[in-house]
Amino acid sequence: METLQDFFNIRLVNSENIRITPYSILVVIIIFFAAWLIVYLFRKLMNRQVKSQRVDMGTSHAVINLVKYLVWVLAIGLALESIGVKLTLLLAGSAALLVGVGLGLQQIFKDIISGFFLLFDRSIEVGNVVELNNLVGRVQSIGLRTTRMLTRDNITMIIPNSEFIEGFVINWSSMDELTRFHVNVGVAYGSDVRKVERVLLECARGNPDITDRIAPFVRFNNFGDSSLDFQLYFWTRRSFEVENIKSDLRFAINEAFRENDIRIPFPQHDVHLFRPEG
Repeated sequence: METLQDFFNIRLVNSENIRITPYSILVVIIIFFAAWLIVYLFRKLMNRQVKSQRVDMGTSHAVINLVKYLVWVLAIGLALESIGVKLTLLLAGSAALLVGVGLGLQQIFKDIISGFFLLFDRSIEVGNVVELNNLVGRVQSIGLRTTRMLTRDNITMIIPNSEFIEGFVINWSSMDELTRFHVNVGVAYGSDVRKVERVLLECARGNPDITDRIAPFVRFNNFGDSSLDFQLYFWTRRSFEVENIKSDLRFAINEAFRENDIRIPFPQHDVHLFRPEG
């Protein structure tokens, strides 16, 4: 027994501020394992709450991240204390260094603070479809410093959190589940405008991704230079894939116009020539 105790008390590193023994190493391993286990069990618990629909996915993700960061910060602090590092002395001694490093890493600190705002504020959550600087994507994860967003081109963007705090952001998912969009259409002068309206509405009603809960409508927008300009408005739940829905609508409109002898004009100018007299 004494031999085992002597083994655990062997000083591998012995200095004024650090004391590392087999026993302290074992304590560090236990602390880190306990931290990992707590985070793992808490994540399982929150996932169970999401499946039972007691908590939404965005709230679950935010709470899990906050608990994870707090547990690991506490675990690292306890681990340092277990090997003899006095955190108060360490922070006091490195104050000047931290100031210098802080000036150089202020953008990173700003991103981290922004990450806490996103997690607490929940203005953006995992699974939301957002538009940032004319870039539309679905939020995959919100980290402490960066947010991952999947674009419509299936490209994963890693964006600093401060962009979401300082930039102009549209969160399509925070609105009603139905979002309104429109398609611009121009027809030749002389076309039957009521016939154009009817054909456009038939195209919208024939698209399975356009909801019938709110009826689509057509707006006669303007007398253009070369065309009569219309806008077909519709509502859909698939805001992330709306560009594909618009494309399908344009295919259907083009075919329907051909069948109904409605011409789509091209830009043209009339030139009048006058012959001078004499």
